[in-house]
Amino acid sequence: MPRKIVDKREITISEARRLLEDAKELNQFQVRTLEYAKKFSRTDPSKAERLVDLLVEKFGIERTDAVQVVNCMPESVQELRVFFSTGMKRVILTSQLEEMLRTLDEYR
Repeated sequence: MPRKIVDKREITISEARRLLEDAKELNQFQVRTLEYAKKFSRTDPSKAERLVDLLVEKFGIERTDAVQVVNCMPESVQELRVFFSTGMKRVILTSQLEEMLRTLDEYR
């Protein structure tokens, strides 16, 4: 049996919702995941993908961090700072976080 090649990368909850909605048949786990994605996705899937790419390019953050930011769509510097305050992350200035919030606001 030939192996399938799978593109492995982090995606937002909104993108997962779109993939599951486009699927022909869903198993029980996928149905529950789709229900979760519908409830917790914060933005349109195409906007979410563009926003992740923009955050990575404009602010030089890791894709995994950008995905989590888009999943949560924080509304304050304090909420946003949580994503960059643990581990071996680089320091992000408050002015950069404010600019990041303005960018997020454009996609709400």
